[in-house]
Amino acid sequence: MGISDLFKIRRSQPSSQEQPSHWIKCPKCNALMYYKEVKNRYNVCPKCGYHFRIGAKERIEILCDEGSFVEYDANLEPVDPLKFVDKKSYKKRIEEGKKKTGRPSSAISGECRIEGVPTQIVVFDFAFMGGSLGSVEGEKIVRAVQRALQKSQPLVIVSASGGARMQESTFSLMQMSKTCAALAKLHQAKLPYISVLTDPTMGGVSASFAMIGDIIMAEPGALIGFAGQRVIKQTIGADLPEGFQRSEFLLEHGLIDMIVERPMMKKTIGDLLKILHNPKELDNVS
Repeated sequence: MGISDLFKIRRSQPSSQEQPSHWIKCPKCNALMYYKEVKNRYNVCPKCGYHFRIGAKERIEILCDEGSFVEYDANLEPVDPLKFVDKKSYKKRIEEGKKKTGRPSSAISGECRIEGVPTQIVVFDFAFMGGSLGSVEGEKIVRAVQRALQKSQPLVIVSASGGARMQESTFSLMQMSKTCAALAKLHQAKLPYISVLTDPTMGGVSASFAMIGDIIMAEPGALIGFAGQRVIKQTIGADLPEGFQRSEFLLEHGLIDMIVERPMMKKTIGDLLKILHNPKELDNVS
């Protein structure tokens, strides 16, 4: 699979911004299911457990305690210093991303409670330009780290990204080192950082902040890697192992700590935050 394959629209995948049809087909087991049934099950196929991609808004609703999320830095919007044009201008792509998601960037940042634990959180949305990492997204992560340091709170970042945003060139690549430097300060302060990898987590995101969490967890079947499989295969001139770059493969080879199904994600993160950030809460961990 090449990087371009990540951006192909899956007809069977519901969009948070479009009115869904009444029925949805699972791309893994081909089961035809009632859309509301899938949505009520956290957008997980009840037949085979396939995890559909979801938007940042849905992710926040799943992870954060009800009514606890407060968004920060929503006013940050990308600019176009390079006047970049490929098939479309960068400004045009930003506008399309806004129309699709209702937001001006691929990341939402804010403060919430997860199982009662006050937490800084950043969630990426693949629907906005493939969840790509640009200057705004990097700045949101850094500001979330700063708030975590100021308030002595843990940090959770949920990645869903094709990598660094090519339309910003070096400005985008700089965010890799910028975010890692900020997270190093969080580590020095002994504040927990949990990284959640969802489908897909690729390119510059996987090569930076996504893979340096104190705990790295992933959803089942998530595509995680740097280059696409087609590029790697052409480079090394050999077939790749079955399941290569999927979360199960990474767990088997020690690159991530655990795989957590979406319905259990909030509980798992909450328990880890209580253990890592407030050991006195161990009695409340089950």
